[in-house]
Amino acid sequence: MNRRLSVFLSVMLLSVSCVQAAERASEERLDEVAGRGARVMPFSLEQTTHVFSKTDQGGVQQVIARDDGDNTQIVLIREHLSKIARDFRQGNFSDPARIHGDEMPGLAELRAARPGQIEVTYKELPNGAEIDYSARDAKLVAAIHAWFDAQLSDHARHAVPGHDHHQGHQH
Repeated sequence: MNRRLSVFLSVMLLSVSCVQAAERASEERLDEVAGRGARVMPFSLEQTTHVFSKTDQGGVQQVIARDDGDNTQIVLIREHLSKIARDFRQGNFSDPARIHGDEMPGLAELRAARPGQIEVTYKELPNGAEIDYSARDAKLVAAIHAWFDAQLSDHARHAVPGHDHHQGHQH
């Protein structure tokens, strides 16, 4: 096998393993979550993509407009992500609970965190926005990862796993 084909197959295998980390929810569950999400998130799920990238410290959640010129969706994404970043800093995870349910993996641990245990940083992107979640406590990092996997599963039609970021990566 030539080197290019070998590298290509390795990358494809890695991509498939990342996607399999979060099992896709049933079609019924995807419909339920999309319906609840439409009542909580002001932007269109069909016109945006959620990207969840795990990091050694937690993870980065991005919501981007599928059309870089869709200023309406970009404004709505920024409004929503800046609001939930403020809520999360205060320990208020009610929006994810309204969309995914109180039993969402990782959610109880995130809610139980003391102020300052999870750093939540909002940043605008040219085509949307992102929130960076970081924690020093390994249990909270694991909770963020479980929470990301649950969101990937529940938003499977509108979400993709990002690449893993490691220590020292700058956003």
